Amino acid sequence: MRGLLVGRMQPVHQGHLQVIKRILGEVEEVIIGIGSAQLSHTIKDPFTAGERVMMLSKALTENDISASNYYIIPVQDIECNSLWVAHMEMLTPPFAHVYSGNPLVQRLFTEKGYQVTQPPLFNREIYSGTEVRRRMLADEEWEKLVPESVVDVINEIKGISRIKHLARKEVSDII
Repeated sequence: MRGLLVGRMQPVHQGHLQVIKRILGEVEEVIIGIGSAQLSHTIKDPFTAGERVMMLSKALTENDISASNYYIIPVQDIECNSLWVAHMEMLTPPFAHVYSGNPLVQRLFTEKGYQVTQPPLFNREIYSGTEVRRRMLADEEWEKLVPESVVDVINEIKGISRIKHLARKEVSDII
């Protein structure tokens, strides 16, 4: 059986890995959709889809998860919720089970007859992309919230510098 998990992964953190490991305890393969693939270079979505794929593939390898057990597929948003499930079906290998904590995603897949499970959250107060990005901006320790390989990718792409630059106010906003 194959399952589907969709997330923005901005950036990939330890909570994502725990969810993926839990899912792989229930299905043979997991399709990981990198959501909002068209977005990057904002404070909420600082990393490109390619950078997120790199983070995730390296983190899964670091955690001894075989590439034969997952597919990583960037997924762009579409502006029509009633077509979103068909959009996902078109982009991915077949799947039988959907894992999502998003009520809209749960509803859309349930209405199309899929089995939907809300995965458990692991220490959500700190294992969230929002918290990781907040700590990056505040010069607080963020590295322990993500796998070592993700730290390496963020350093390689100068991710901290990018987020801090994006957080600066335009001169016209200050005056």
